Amino acid sequence: MLSAADSPPSSHEQLLRWYIEAGVDEAIAEIPTDRYAASRISADSAPASPSVPPPVQVATQPATSAHLAMDCRNLAELRTAMEAYDGCALKRTCQRTVFADGNPAAPVMLIGEAPGADEDRLGLPFVGASGKLLDRMLASIGLDRGSVYITNVVPWRPPGNRKPEPTEIELCLPFVERHIELVAPAILVFLGGAPASALLARQEAISRLRGRWLDYSSSRLARPIPAMPTYHPAYLLRTPLHKRDAWRDFLAIRKRLDAQS
Repeated sequence: MLSAADSPPSSHEQLLRWYIEAGVDEAIAEIPTDRYAASRISADSAPASPSVPPPVQVATQPATSAHLAMDCRNLAELRTAMEAYDGCALKRTCQRTVFADGNPAAPVMLIGEAPGADEDRLGLPFVGASGKLLDRMLASIGLDRGSVYITNVVPWRPPGNRKPEPTEIELCLPFVERHIELVAPAILVFLGGAPASALLARQEAISRLRGRWLDYSSSRLARPIPAMPTYHPAYLLRTPLHKRDAWRDFLAIRKRLDAQS
């Protein structure tokens, strides 16, 4: 209990001094205030900061053979594009890309099926046993590797020298189509059923297609190119009886060449 000496003075100034001397350093209201509740209300009523969405991850798709081939302006660019393309599984099992051989300015362009073991090793088309037969067939009508241009539908050797699968041919087709457009030969020769079916979009067997002049067309060619399907030299090595038919086909090629000169 406060004594008379400790009782608070009557004036406001004296009352304030008395509080200070008594050690009072803050004022307490008659009704308590919950400062924690007030801070929670203030936080809840504050405007929410805008959320920043995470950066969008754009998946980059590998270029397709069609896109790569379409952009090639010359044979050097086409070769680089084919060597850089990884969309065909055959490329992972072969030694190298077999691009072409011969003279790209020649009037005759021959297209085979796919490289074999010798072609994969040397990086050139038709250098094995079937290539030697092809050289003799060309020589019989006065042509050689300097007067023709040679490539394949599929530039990578299938394992075990098997035939390329339809899906493998489809992946490689834009490259050989662009190859034809860039060379723009006077005559095309399709060696075997695979190039004939793929490039002419025909399903007949090579025995029914061979010996007939058919037109190969492309939107990027100035004109259709006459094409002669004939037997593949590897097939002729297995079935020599059909060499006579192939000889007739090559005579027709020679005759067409002479008529165009």
